[in-house]
Amino acid sequence: MPRSYLHVVSRRFRIHLSHSRWRCTSEYTWVLAWSRIRIEAVMEQWSVRPQADGERSKDGLPPPTIAAKQEPIRDKKSAFEDALHCCHSFAALCLGRSANVPETRSMPDSRMTDFLAGQFFDIRLEVHAPVNGSEANGGIPDPNFSFTIEKVGGKPQHASDFFKVKEPTLERWNFTWYEDLFARDAFKPSVVRVTSKAYRRVALYEPGEYMATLTYNDGTKTIASWLVRDLATVRKAKNIVLFIGDGMTTNMITAARLIAHKQVNGRYQTRLQMDKFPVLGHQMTHSLDSFITDSANSATALYTGHKSSVNALGVYADSSKNPFDDPKIESIAEIFQRLTGGGVGIVSTAFIADATPGALTAHTRDRGQYGQVVDSFLNGNTNYTWTNWTGPDVLFGGGAEQFIPGPTSYLGKDYYAAFAKKSYNVVQNKTSLLATSNKSKTLGIFSISNMAKWLDRNVYTDNLVGNKDAPDGSGGSADDQPGLKEMTLKAIDILHERHRDKGWFLMSEAASIDKQMHTLDYDRALGELLELDDTIKATIARLAALGDLKDTLILVTADHGHGFDVMGSVDTKYLAAQGTDRSKRSAIGTYVNSGLSQYTNPNSENGPGSNATSHNNNSLTYTDGTFFPANWDPRYTLFSALGADPDRRENYQVHKSGPRKPAVNITGFPAKDYFVNYKDAVSGFIVNGTLPTDADQGVHSLTDVPVFASGPCQELFGGVYNNIDIFYGLADCFGLARGSSA
Repeated sequence: MPRSYLHVVSRRFRIHLSHSRWRCTSEYTWVLAWSRIRIEAVMEQWSVRPQADGERSKDGLPPPTIAAKQEPIRDKKSAFEDALHCCHSFAALCLGRSANVPETRSMPDSRMTDFLAGQFFDIRLEVHAPVNGSEANGGIPDPNFSFTIEKVGGKPQHASDFFKVKEPTLERWNFTWYEDLFARDAFKPSVVRVTSKAYRRVALYEPGEYMATLTYNDGTKTIASWLVRDLATVRKAKNIVLFIGDGMTTNMITAARLIAHKQVNGRYQTRLQMDKFPVLGHQMTHSLDSFITDSANSATALYTGHKSSVNALGVYADSSKNPFDDPKIESIAEIFQRLTGGGVGIVSTAFIADATPGALTAHTRDRGQYGQVVDSFLNGNTNYTWTNWTGPDVLFGGGAEQFIPGPTSYLGKDYYAAFAKKSYNVVQNKTSLLATSNKSKTLGIFSISNMAKWLDRNVYTDNLVGNKDAPDGSGGSADDQPGLKEMTLKAIDILHERHRDKGWFLMSEAASIDKQMHTLDYDRALGELLELDDTIKATIARLAALGDLKDTLILVTADHGHGFDVMGSVDTKYLAAQGTDRSKRSAIGTYVNSGLSQYTNPNSENGPGSNATSHNNNSLTYTDGTFFPANWDPRYTLFSALGADPDRRENYQVHKSGPRKPAVNITGFPAKDYFVNYKDAVSGFIVNGTLPTDADQGVHSLTDVPVFASGPCQELFGGVYNNIDIFYGLADCFGLARGSSA
C-alpha cells in the first residue's frame, strides 16, 4: 500500500512530528500543526530561514518569516514514528526523535485534545506524498480523502454535514525538508506533495467524547479522539486580572524576596504580595513540538486551551507557505468579548506586538509578523471568516516602530492615526497617561522597542537619556515612561468606568523578567519581578477602593521558566582585587560562607550608585510601602547563574550603565559566532558557555512555573496541571461554555 502522510488539525488529537534537535541550530524552525481540531497522522514539515545578523526575538530566537523558497528540515521518519507511539492520538505533545515509520497508521483513542463548548476553531486536513527520499511513495497524494466526525455512541457524519458548512475546496502545494542531518549537510532535500482541505470557524457544543476519522488511500484510516469539557455556563467572576511574569520561576521569586525583604534570626519580617495569595499551583509548560517552550505557544496554551508549536500564535502550524492560513483557535479575549460584550485590556512592558500580548488576538504560525499582530489588535483577523473583534479597551506597552508610519509599520500605515480614527485616545508618556479620560478606549505606546526597566527608571535614571526611543519617532528620549503599575492601574480605571455592568478581562505582563534573564542581567530581571509584585499589591488596593475586589479573580503565573538560581554570595571587592581568573573564583562563598543578604542594608559598603534616589538609599521601602532593595550595589552580592548560557565574563555586580550584553560577535569571525563581550563585567572572570557558539544569550528551561490565585474560582488553580488548564479555569470562572450556537 502506498504510504501517505496526513495532517489533520485538531485540538484533541494530532500526531505531531517534530525534531527537537533542530532547535539547537541557528536556523529558526517551526513544526506544522493544524488548527484546533486536527488529525495529524503524518509527517510534519517545518519551514526554515537563516536568521538575519543580530536578529533576536523576546525569547532569544530569531523571529521566523516565510522564505520565498521553503527550506527543508527535520528527520521526517523519526518524527512520524514517535508521533504514533508517544502521542496516542492526534494533537500530540511529543517530539519525534528516533525510529522509522513504515506506513501511516490509525491512532488509538485517547484524551489528548480538549475543547471548550462553543469555542470556534479551524480544521485542516493534509495528506502528504514524498516524491523522493527513503519514504518516497510515488509522490501523488490522495485528492479523494474523506473526513467524518461522530459523537461517541452516535453515527459518523461527513464533516461538512456535521458542522453544516460548505465542503471546502481542495488545495495543493509542495514543501521540502531534510530527512536527517546527513541529508542537510549534503544539501539533499526531500520534496513532499500535499493535498489539503480546511474547515473554517466551526465549533463543538455538546460536552463529551468525539471521534474524528480521516480516510485516504483506498481505506487507510486515521482516527482521533476529542473531548469537549463539561464546564458550567454560570458566571462566577465579574472580572479577571491575569498577571504574567514572563519567564518567572519559583527560584526567581525566592531571590527577589531575599534582596528586598529583611530577615531577623532567619525569618523574613515581611513577605511578597504573591506570598499572601491563598492558592498556589504549578503548571507544566511543554509545547506541542518541544518540551522547551517559547512565549508564543505558551501564551497560546494559556489563552486558548490548546497546545501549539514553537513560534505559533493562536494556531496549529500547517505546511503551507502562507503564515496566515493556519487553522485558528479562538482566544479567551475573543470569546469573552463575543459572548459578553465586556471589556478587554492588554498591558505589557514589552513591545506590544511581542508574543505574550500578541497571542490574545493574532493568529499566525510566525510570531515575527509584528505589523499584522498590531493590525489584529485593531481590526481582528480579516483574511478568513472569524470572530468579530472590535478592539481592546486598553492597549499599553512599547513598540512604537510598528505604529509610526514608514518601513517598520504594517504596509507603511500610521497606526496612531488608525487607532484614533476608531475613537481611541492616544497617549505617549506617563504624564498624559495619568491625565487621560477613563471614559474612552485608550492606546498608550511609550517607547520604541521594549520599555525601560524598573532599575533604570528608578535608580540609574541617566540610562533613559540618549536612546532615541521616543514613541513619536522624533529621535528624542523616552524619559517619561510609566511602569507596569501605572499602566495596570490606569487600565483598571478605564475598564471599570466603561464596563461596570458587563465586567472585563485584563492581561498585564511583566515582560522584562524574561528579557533580562536572557541577557544574564539578573539585577534588572529581579527588579522587574519586584515591580510585578508591587503592581499586584497596588491592584488589590485599587480593586478594593472601586468595590470590585470580591468580584475579581486575580491570577499570577508565568509562561515558561529559565534555569536561574542562587548558590551563594560573592565578595565583589575581593574578586576585583585578584589578578587571575582562578583566584577571582575564590571570592565566591557557599554554605556558611554565603552570609546574609546585604541588599536590605542601606549602609553596606559601596552603596547603590551616585545617581540613586535618596529614598532608595536610606530605607528598606520604596514608594508606598512596597519593598525593594535599599542597596543595589552592595559589596556582597548574589552568586547566581543560569543553567544554559553563552561565553561571558562575570563579576556579579549590578550593571549601572544599562541593560547587559554578555556576548558579541567579533570582526573577522562568522556573523553567528559569539564571544565574551570585552566591555562587559571587566573586573570579572571568564566563564565558558554551555550553549552552541551561535547563541549570544540564555535560553528557556523545562521547569514548571508557579500559579497564584485569589478571588472567585481560586480553588480551580491549586495542584499541578498543564498550562492549557489555565484557559479552562478562566473560561469556567467567566461561564463561557455554550451548549448551542444560539
